[in-house]
Amino acid sequence: MFMAKIIGFNKPFGVICQFSGDGDTLANYVDIPDIYPAGRLDKDSEGLVILTNDGNLQNRVSNPKYKKIKTYIVQVEGDISESATSALEVGVQLKDGITKPAGIKKIKEPDWLWDRSTPIRIRKNIPTSWIEVSISEGKNRQVRRMTASVGFPTLRLIRIKVDRWKLGNIKVGSYVSF
Repeated sequence: MFMAKIIGFNKPFGVICQFSGDGDTLANYVDIPDIYPAGRLDKDSEGLVILTNDGNLQNRVSNPKYKKIKTYIVQVEGDISESATSALEVGVQLKDGITKPAGIKKIKEPDWLWDRSTPIRIRKNIPTSWIEVSISEGKNRQVRRMTASVGFPTLRLIRIKVDRWKLGNIKVGSYVSF
């Protein structure tokens, strides 16, 4: 009988979301055979990656047609305005089309955040702010492009939830079974 494995991995900044290739890959952190990422996070993003040995589950999580919600906390450059968050909520024009409406909420900097291996760039005269973003799409670097399109470039992006799976207390570079 087939037993699906579902793993939640807290991907550190700089890790490439694949098991082979040059650089810092998932193989340096996860020693479970025959599992693969269900969706990806770019090298500059951190947080929850779902890994599984179930091809159907992998497809349902990563294929945008299934509209699985992914939630991120995002540090942006500047004090994000209400008009910018409103635009993100409705959908913004990117080069590859208009984004679907997003869930957007301005939040305080989370007190549970870990230090990043490479600190973000800080400009003395420009504040930063934090938002929580929930999307059901998965365009390449979508959240980063969305915040930039409304004038607030992303400095740090951490995925905290994929569908029903949450990052919770998974330590950076560690994984748990769901």
